Amino acid sequence: MVDDAFLTLHREMTRQGPGTSEDVRWALSQLDLPDAPNVLDAACGPGADLVTLAECLPRARIEGIDQLPHLVEEARTATDRFTNVTVSTGDMAQINGFYDLIWCSGALYFLGVTEGLTLWKRALTTDGAVAFSEPVLPADAPQSAKDFWADYPAISDLDGITARVEAAGYVVQDHRLITGMAWADYYAQLGGRIASLRPGADAALAQVLDDAAREIALWRQAPGDIAYALILARPGFGAI
Repeated sequence: MVDDAFLTLHREMTRQGPGTSEDVRWALSQLDLPDAPNVLDAACGPGADLVTLAECLPRARIEGIDQLPHLVEEARTATDRFTNVTVSTGDMAQINGFYDLIWCSGALYFLGVTEGLTLWKRALTTDGAVAFSEPVLPADAPQSAKDFWADYPAISDLDGITARVEAAGYVVQDHRLITGMAWADYYAQLGGRIASLRPGADAALAQVLDDAAREIALWRQAPGDIAYALILARPGFGAI
């Protein structure tokens, strides 16, 4: 199956998409969290951001959830030195609890920005915030960037993301773009996986490898215009 082949490609990667520990540190520096916050990493993947959250918030209670059991196991291994982190299999559309921060790197689009934020509102404390990264496409982006995002029809510029945030009853507190080195590092690792899996790949895996190679090639044509926007949002609080 193609789905199995996709999972095969992305196994044993430190991240499932572009991002850096600095993104987490920046978000935390902009949010006035309690001294011992409750934090959830929704769709935590193999746990890279959980590690940074735990390093930055030693007094926090931190949870990670992911739907894929093998990623849960990888995240547990990555965070096994931290006593304040738990990781479990879970659906980010069914979050229970009250969190001061819900962190979600490159996965909210599975629910939809408005739909996901609406669901999560009931899981936030009074002053809680959501930090999420979402594909963003500048209005003047070159055709190669548009081709890169061709399979994501919901993509928009920053104003469009803000509109989707506001439709859920939130406002944007701050944002930054994730571009450049975060993508280069991710694609360097993905390219290594493609090369290692080529020998002996069956038809389904070969198709997935070809698709991933094309994605990397498109990114290389417009690395400055292909980005995520890291958005900090709160329900009903003052906008920047």
